[in-house]
Amino acid sequence: MTVTLPVRAAAVAVFAAFLSSGFAFATWAARIPTVKDQLHLDARQLGLLLLALPAGSLASLLASGAVVGALGPRRAVAASSLTGATGLGLAGLGSESSVALTVTGLAVYGLATGIWDVAMNVEAAAVEQRAGRSIMSRFHASLSAGTVLGAAAGAGCAALGVPVGPHLVAVALLVAVAVPVSTRRYLAAGPPSPGPRAKARRAWTEPRTLALGLFVLTAGFSEGTGNDWLASAMVEGHRTSVAAGSLSFALFVAAMTLGRWFGPSLVDRWGPRRVTRVGGTIALAGLVTTVFGPHWTWALAGVVAWGLGTAMGFPLGISAAAGDPGRAAARVGVVSTIGYTAFLAGPPLLGFVADHVGILRSLTITAAVVAVGLLLTSALPGTKAGAARPGSR
Repeated sequence: MTVTLPVRAAAVAVFAAFLSSGFAFATWAARIPTVKDQLHLDARQLGLLLLALPAGSLASLLASGAVVGALGPRRAVAASSLTGATGLGLAGLGSESSVALTVTGLAVYGLATGIWDVAMNVEAAAVEQRAGRSIMSRFHASLSAGTVLGAAAGAGCAALGVPVGPHLVAVALLVAVAVPVSTRRYLAAGPPSPGPRAKARRAWTEPRTLALGLFVLTAGFSEGTGNDWLASAMVEGHRTSVAAGSLSFALFVAAMTLGRWFGPSLVDRWGPRRVTRVGGTIALAGLVTTVFGPHWTWALAGVVAWGLGTAMGFPLGISAAAGDPGRAAARVGVVSTIGYTAFLAGPPLLGFVADHVGILRSLTITAAVVAVGLLLTSALPGTKAGAARPGSR
């Protein structure tokens, strides 16, 4: 199928939204050690401060389906990215001397990113359907690429001694201009969605939508624990150097990014259900090798398999939820809300288990969650992404 110029332009604009989202978060995350020192926080206080961002995101995700259904993805992305940039700038301004301003900024940023995430995924699904082939995972690959670029920019600014405030304000200004302007290229919106609140409530009662949410939760748990705990697990469990631990994390992110970029051709050939089943099996084998491999080099091979196998789960779950354009916002809101709880609950759960069995062995919890995810793949369509309509009869 030939992709028209408006669809190509919309795809580029959606890529910009995903890339900017990853960049903004990672450039903040890279400066957290400096913020901790500047605000004179201990580990407990820093944890409480950082909680403002995910708490804000979870709160807005609960309302995201109704908001995006009412505004449409174009206006929702434009407004939420502008609001998120404002929050990021406030966090930067407060980072040197004001805990209250930093927490306020992070909360505003979190509230905005919950809407931003759902809205850009709804637009991505619309572009995917108009393109006639699976490309959702490539949008998520651009988010991973943005994360890498943002982390590199943050690390570079830290190495050069650039103050956190001006750094984050500059990034905020860039996001506040680039993302809203790019939304002008989004696909033309259809007629306003009637009863967005009712649709949002109804989506929470659809068994298949809930099953997709649980599947996305397992994929997010696998991805999140890899991001948060992998490097430490390698250093503590396999006695590697810190550099080798960092290498393992880099390999995990690279494997996920490559899997998401090249995975669509497999989805178009075999369908989401088969791809996620094979991917989940590969991820499970990779996790077992990572945890129980006899040498750290074996563990590195397991890390690559883990990343590749995990790569397609989250984007394919979101794509399946958005299969019916008329209910996409409500269903993506439900699936995202359930899925993103993995990023909230995963790290503390593994931290609790790690206190008793060690970080490396605690990853067996992730293996068990991935195994549950394999049982939930039946909720995904057997044909290419976008073909299924969760909850339909």
